[in-house]
Amino acid sequence: MKNVVIISSDYTGHGHKSISESLLEQFNQYDDVNVNIIDGFDLGGNMWVKVGKSYGLVTRNAKELWKLAWKISKRNPTFIHEFTELTIRENFIKMLRKLKPDLILSVHPIFNSPILNILREYKINIPFAIFVADLVSISPLWADKRADCIICPTEEARERCIGFGVPESSIRVIGFPVRSRFTKHISQGGQKPDYSLDRPLDCLIMSGGEGSGDMSAVSKLLLDNFNCNVQIIAGRNETMKEKLERTLSLQYPGRVEVHGYVTNIQDYMLKSDIAFTRGSPNVMMEAIACNVPLIITGALPGQEQENPDFAVNNKLGIFCEELSSLSSVVSDLLADNAKGLNEIKQAQREYFDHDSAKKIVETCLGLIRSEVFIFPSEMRRRRRFLKLKLQSRRSS
Repeated sequence: MKNVVIISSDYTGHGHKSISESLLEQFNQYDDVNVNIIDGFDLGGNMWVKVGKSYGLVTRNAKELWKLAWKISKRNPTFIHEFTELTIRENFIKMLRKLKPDLILSVHPIFNSPILNILREYKINIPFAIFVADLVSISPLWADKRADCIICPTEEARERCIGFGVPESSIRVIGFPVRSRFTKHISQGGQKPDYSLDRPLDCLIMSGGEGSGDMSAVSKLLLDNFNCNVQIIAGRNETMKEKLERTLSLQYPGRVEVHGYVTNIQDYMLKSDIAFTRGSPNVMMEAIACNVPLIITGALPGQEQENPDFAVNNKLGIFCEELSSLSSVVSDLLADNAKGLNEIKQAQREYFDHDSAKKIVETCLGLIRSEVFIFPSEMRRRRRFLKLKLQSRRSS
């Protein structure tokens, strides 16, 4: 059996977890591969777990603090590397002894250099791959040139890695992995038809797993100005969900539904004609896989800030940061029997590679070396055994 460890995160949004799940599906196609997904924050103990769990609170209510953290990670990554390495070292070594991985794949930037430092210090020769989970604005924490392979979802991310000193030979551009339930309509031979104005526009409003943004204002604008129905995904933000239910459901009976955190978001995407969302890379790519035109209404500072322009440049969606412009943007997309909306749908179909997760896994498995990895302590025991055996032969 080949043992693969994926270093991910359970609490910093849902993107890292979704990526890990999509790759796990593909690894599971191999009978001789065993996969363990490890929350990197668990390796650091209770303090790091609390840091991970604070992500939702910070991104909803303290975006300037998040922006500051992003700037620190860019200006002084060495401090983050050293602190992380110190706090995860003991548990990481324990994990290596227990799981004996033949490959480590990281999908979270904080742990890349610290893990590579530990592996080099202990002279542990395990292939280490990185999947960059951001589209354009990537942190230097992603780009450690010692990695055996850095897999990028876009050419833009590749160029940033090169700018951080990673050799081109170590980089692969493969695309963004999404879970199979977002692509099953393609494998089943189905393709969403183009939209026409003979029925209400089915709108989906979401903002990632943490539920941030002014969903109420967007909903009212759509419901007041267009022949539409609205589905709202408030994520883990229970306060927002309750508030929206109290107001919108009463004002627009039969035209709006509010949901909390859901595990079947693909069903809502596949039924929608248009999606209004934050510039979260995972949400964007899952919507594109489901062939839902995007209107991006904002983005977190830092790693999401260039995602709206990325969508526009690739004709995958529209960026509408100002709520006052939203009505005219939607009107333009619906003009001439929704020509603009359907052009986005066609561009999405041409852009997205539904086999990205499969190709990423194939690339990673190709890094596994033929020799058997032996943990240093086990190597020392074997050497002592061989030495004693040799001495015994000589004495006899």
